[in-house]
Amino acid sequence: MKLYVYDHCPFCTRARMAAALRGVATELVYLPNDDEDTPIRLIGAKQLPILQKEDGSHMGESLDIVRYFYRQDSSALDEAVRPEIQAWVEAFGDWGYRLIMPRDVQLDLPEFAAESSVAYFKGKKEAWLEASFEQLLQETPRYLAQAQEALRALDGLIAPNADYVNGKHLSMEDILVFPLLRNLSMVKGAAYPDNVAHYVRTMSQATQIPLFFDRAV
Repeated sequence: MKLYVYDHCPFCTRARMAAALRGVATELVYLPNDDEDTPIRLIGAKQLPILQKEDGSHMGESLDIVRYFYRQDSSALDEAVRPEIQAWVEAFGDWGYRLIMPRDVQLDLPEFAAESSVAYFKGKKEAWLEASFEQLLQETPRYLAQAQEALRALDGLIAPNADYVNGKHLSMEDILVFPLLRNLSMVKGAAYPDNVAHYVRTMSQATQIPLFFDRAV
């Protein structure tokens, strides 16, 4: 099977997590960010991840792919998500993407190897955020303060030395939270409290999906 992904994409990380944790052999295919033709040809929309299944058919939507991996042997994923975790994930959009998106294009990720891909991404996301990447980078202290407050709140929702967000077993909480924490690791100065730090490094090791701390901007 193949997974078409971007390295910066938290939705793609969801699918990569599930494949790794289920031991499903998948070939990762990194598409250039400005390649519209391939995803539209495969699933009719410019979005990733896309899974090419063993029969050659394709499916999109990250959580559908996650569920597909977990239902291959009738082992369904625990989909329980605490309201506090759901609220944390939803609030991430208020500040997280303003920190992360201007940095996505600075880390030498495969989907941004060409200048055309950088320009495409920048144009799309600046319009969506209604601010230039340059402006958002200048406003880092403002959004970083919000990030630290949110990380402290999340730290109280994760048990000490827990390998999973709910402290017991893998669940949809991990699928939602880890990709966001991974992306936040590209922000220089983002300080992860103890419980969050232990969790994110443990999940990174379990999934073999590297963090960005060593390249943080």
